[in-house]
Amino acid sequence: MKPSFLSSHKLAKPMKNYKVIPTLIYNSLVGNRNSKIPLTEEDIEYLEKTTTIDKEQIDAQYQIFLTNHPDGQISKKSFRSMLADCFPGADTSRLSKHIWRMYDINLDGHIDFREFMVVLYVMSNGSPEENLKQIFRVFDINNDGKINIAEMKRIVNDLFKLIDEKDVENASKEILVQSAFTEMDEN
Repeated sequence: MKPSFLSSHKLAKPMKNYKVIPTLIYNSLVGNRNSKIPLTEEDIEYLEKTTTIDKEQIDAQYQIFLTNHPDGQISKKSFRSMLADCFPGADTSRLSKHIWRMYDINLDGHIDFREFMVVLYVMSNGSPEENLKQIFRVFDINNDGKINIAEMKRIVNDLFKLIDEKDVENASKEILVQSAFTEMDEN
């Protein structure tokens, strides 16, 4: 069995999970094969403006991205596989659908380099407000710009499947949903 990119990284480190997952997904893309698909000047300009990363770094990251995604896009299947590597032994199929919404900004069913880099940059270097906007996309299941109690319940239920019960200390899903919803609800 080939070693996982997680073999040298422990998720138990005291680091914010919303920063760990994008970093792990990014690290899973590292490789050494190049592709001939060019990055458009429009994409480079957009990424320079949006992420403050310079053109040379963008080009280098794009070549790394193309190593594992020669067609220039991450498929849902590939994304699920990367997420499964982040949580070995856990059923991440539902969680991958939720996190997918954060990355697939244009809702075309693929994550292109531009989408990937913007989310990665925001989640790694963005302001708390920018981070919350991205995380909001995870919870807004129907993409209506609001999070209702049913969406919150669904996300919490799916997240609980990743947590070992002894770590949860018998926390009730319903109490967690209600308190998170009450704390974040603006209405």
